[in-house]
Amino acid sequence: MNSNSEIKGTFSFVSLGCPKNLVDSERMLGLLAQDGYVLVPDTKKADLVIINTCGFIDAARQESLTVIREMLDRKRAGELKGVVVAGCLAERQKEMLLEEVPEVDQVVGVFGREEIASVADRIMGDLHEQRTIFRPAPVQAQDDRARMRITPRHLAYLKVSEGCDRLCTFCAIPYMRGKHVTKPIEKVVAEARELAADGVRELNLVAQDMTYYGVDLYGRPRLAELLRELDQVEGIDWIRVLYNYPNYFTDDLYDILGSSQKILPYLDMPLQHINDRMLRMMNRRHTRAETETIISRLRASIPNLVLRTTFIVGFPGETEAEFEELREYIEATRFERLGVFPYSFEPDTPAAKIPGHVADEIKSARRDRIMASQQEIAFAYNQGMVGRKLDVLIDGPSPEGKDLWIGRTYADAPDVDGLTFVRSPSIEPGDLVACEIVAAEGYDLIARTEAAPRPRRRGRPKPRKMPATSSLTILNN
Repeated sequence: MNSNSEIKGTFSFVSLGCPKNLVDSERMLGLLAQDGYVLVPDTKKADLVIINTCGFIDAARQESLTVIREMLDRKRAGELKGVVVAGCLAERQKEMLLEEVPEVDQVVGVFGREEIASVADRIMGDLHEQRTIFRPAPVQAQDDRARMRITPRHLAYLKVSEGCDRLCTFCAIPYMRGKHVTKPIEKVVAEARELAADGVRELNLVAQDMTYYGVDLYGRPRLAELLRELDQVEGIDWIRVLYNYPNYFTDDLYDILGSSQKILPYLDMPLQHINDRMLRMMNRRHTRAETETIISRLRASIPNLVLRTTFIVGFPGETEAEFEELREYIEATRFERLGVFPYSFEPDTPAAKIPGHVADEIKSARRDRIMASQQEIAFAYNQGMVGRKLDVLIDGPSPEGKDLWIGRTYADAPDVDGLTFVRSPSIEPGDLVACEIVAAEGYDLIARTEAAPRPRRRGRPKPRKMPATSSLTILNN
């Protein structure tokens, strides 16, 4: 709230896309709250609505446009004073956006987020001429502190860098978010401490290219040093490292990943393919042999490691033999967590110009074949968890019954992996509970408590003056 405690207006917020976009949403929410705007869950009670869009692939863009049109319908009905479109779709296709939905009041690019309060002020001041705010990608990483978090209180995402230098031929992210920019170690640690003071127990580190962390700023990869510093932050129990490109795995990085008490034995490493020709066509800058070496060493270095990865099928020119190589590799490697996506044609990427585009029905069939195999692997892994004693972080109550709670083990990242169900009358969201896994049901686990919840290291923080998660819409792709 601003210094005079003046309420300038009310707003609703829709956050679409990935956790990195979610951090941007939380920063905008914080800026608006500081400036005197009040977040409300019902757009009928809001003066304006802000939509932080995703523009990664066509399905995400269509979802963003659907939400924008719905909000413009409410504006026409007199329920809203203004509609603001921000984020990746605005950054990537502003001309298309202004042509297809010209009634949008303001368009704000990815790096215009710091000006969101002045955008709201213009609308509330009846300055309705359409404006666009686009700023160049920063040469220094943005400060993500003073956010209004919309995740459950006990978990948060922490963005350690911005942008990407990889230039994979299928990906438009560098065009939307610029070159890789490292957030200095001391700033990441300061943000982690702020989050811990606000009750965070699980810290999910996100970046477009995590293992590249530090190269642009320090001249060498420094993810290992960052993790050692974060490992010392009081109040954090779990640190999860996401989006690790299969390069820059140093001896120090293997060591900290295998020896830390807080860094979870869970690693997200998108591989996209395993055939060397496909990897070259994708401009992935690593080979099958190099990938196999990294995975072998990771599994040797980190006890009980869970590996999550993603693959693309139907990339232009992918032959049946190359697909079969990928399928056989997946079955042999037995990734604990895996996603498969049909190649998405993106007209402004180099892959769009590669000959030999694969028919949609073939892409879908290839995805389904891999997912059928992976389901057997995932279900078998979960059956192997039965009988293990593990901590479960409680996310919230289950709608399926009294005293039934939804949580996750270290093997499950928020929103993308399975759940663990625990029945108890004496736990609450944010508790870390020692449990025994007693059954597996598909992708989910059933557990019973073994002991009282583990106390927080610094006790429970004071209540914060922020809205509950349900105060806005969060749609993660």
